[in-house]
Amino acid sequence: MSRRVVPTLPPWLAHALRAQRGPVPWNAVLRGALSAGPVLLVAVLVGRESLGVVAAIGAMLAGINDRPGSRRVSVKRIGVPASAGAVGLLVGTQTGDHVGAVVLTLLLTLVGLLAGGLSAVGPVASAAGTQLLVASAIGAGMPLPDAGWERAVAYLVGAGWLLGLRLLLPTPGSLAGDFRFDGEREAVARVYEAIAGLLDAVGTDGATARRAALTAALDHAQDALAGPRLRRYASSAAERRLHTQYAAALPIAEAATALAWAGDAVSGRASAGPRRLAAAVRDSTHTGPLPAPSRSAPGLRALDDALLHAAEAFDRGKGSDLHTRRHGVGDVLRAVFGAGGREYGLRVALCFGASVGVAQALHHTQWYGQHEHWYWLPATTVFLVKPDLGPLVSRVLCRAAGTVLGALLFAGFALVLPRPEGLIALVAVSGALIPVATRHFAAQTAVVTVLVLALVMVGGEPQASAGRIGETLLACAIVLIVGHLPMPGQRAGGVRSRLAAAGEAAQAYLAHVLRESDTHALHAGAGTDAGAGTDAGAATDPDSRTARWTLRREAYRALAEARTAIALAAAELPPLARHSEGADEVAATLERLVDTVTACAVHLDDTGRLTARHTERLAELLDELDRERERGHLRIPELRVAG
Repeated sequence: MSRRVVPTLPPWLAHALRAQRGPVPWNAVLRGALSAGPVLLVAVLVGRESLGVVAAIGAMLAGINDRPGSRRVSVKRIGVPASAGAVGLLVGTQTGDHVGAVVLTLLLTLVGLLAGGLSAVGPVASAAGTQLLVASAIGAGMPLPDAGWERAVAYLVGAGWLLGLRLLLPTPGSLAGDFRFDGEREAVARVYEAIAGLLDAVGTDGATARRAALTAALDHAQDALAGPRLRRYASSAAERRLHTQYAAALPIAEAATALAWAGDAVSGRASAGPRRLAAAVRDSTHTGPLPAPSRSAPGLRALDDALLHAAEAFDRGKGSDLHTRRHGVGDVLRAVFGAGGREYGLRVALCFGASVGVAQALHHTQWYGQHEHWYWLPATTVFLVKPDLGPLVSRVLCRAAGTVLGALLFAGFALVLPRPEGLIALVAVSGALIPVATRHFAAQTAVVTVLVLALVMVGGEPQASAGRIGETLLACAIVLIVGHLPMPGQRAGGVRSRLAAAGEAAQAYLAHVLRESDTHALHAGAGTDAGAGTDAGAATDPDSRTARWTLRREAYRALAEARTAIALAAAELPPLARHSEGADEVAATLERLVDTVTACAVHLDDTGRLTARHTERLAELLDELDRERERGHLRIPELRVAG
């Protein structure tokens, strides 16, 4: 009997068809409905339609950045990009009003270079770079009667209105405790659930995926708790309690990772404790008695000790270190001027500058006719050039399909909706759909296209669906051409820089644990010479463990960021994907190394010495990294295990 062969889609096409899943974020949908539409309605009622359009654009872009998380994090995630957008709007308005086409193209190209380099710093910086470029194009090309500072203020008002809704409106999970910290509470609870999931998967093929899920949960909780604040330390009892609960999860996660490394299955009783802790966090209650796992192995003893510590810490709730390390100006500059920042900055500058130049040429030759919305071409290019939104071909396909669908839908709405009230209602509905549409780039593009075309008509311009489709296809062509051009230096600079950062973080973590091992050996030797017994864990002081947990968090976070960059690069077309070949193997080796170092740390705490299995495994992984280094995939300083 012949077996049916199922065809496999190429990675670049599979990514374009893939969509995120999950429950509908009804609270974000409500905020979206109350953001751009009502702001535009107020502006129309007071006779300032043009400023209302700008404010609605600010609210729309803020809605794209309105993602799940804590309220504190939303201040940075929404506020920082909105501030950059206001600056871009002001710069674009001033340059568009006072310089010619050639100088304008050169100036905006420099803005693209700056925004592209800054985008390599992190997700918030990337969103800020996006809004800086989009707003500068709108400021330079949107024909509005208002002064630049008025546009900037209106833009901030629109984004600030949505941010205010995010801070003030309660969410479904806010009834169990202080509603200000419902996002933090949910994030910490998911950490304990992820630990329980990893314990359940110990000894199975799913352990690696569960460990990655635990890393993601810890990253999310750490970000939720470490958002911007007016005071250096947590100022309320509820917040201090959440900090304590998060910190108590770190030794439990360490023990669970060590058990997963050992590979010996554990009983279901081991995961019952973390699940009770998750319920206690989510319901803001005491833990009650926790089921203790057996203490037959170092990892299980570490798990039991960590659970006992968590039960005590939950009751005290005095606050604790979040085990984060502040990144200074030097770290930012290294990211901007590193391989990833240089490559991406140059590519953004070329794409943005070329689209501005082409748009200016078409505009001054009257290709647009009576429509003076030349800013659409460079604004579209900004989203197409962003690797955060997926591989290049996937972005192009989704953007083209979404624009065509959105433009056709709006053309139909424009024929039947009354003006301006029907268009304002359409803006409100589109704003409500954005939080759901962000799960797929094509859906997001379709919703944003409908919203922007409605704003254009409210601002007094005629229906422009056909022009929107043409400019989007032109932007797709520009980005595809520039995206495949050879660049100075090595390609896949973003992947290489992320891998290098992960290698440095793993090296720092390994060096710290090896120093702990040396300290244990010294204490053991001193105890033997004196004829006195030595407690196995006495050599590991609390400050050393705190530093160790901080380094472990940084190592796993850097690896997760590298994995994300590698996955995106692998889904590019073959001419681009080949530049990151082998990176996935390097990341996997680094992950095994960090897992092994974690197991070593737990074993050291328990016995004060490493076994031959630990040292041999470390040596094997370091040799493997040496071979990868020789092949040019990774550059980290050479490190050996003594003895």
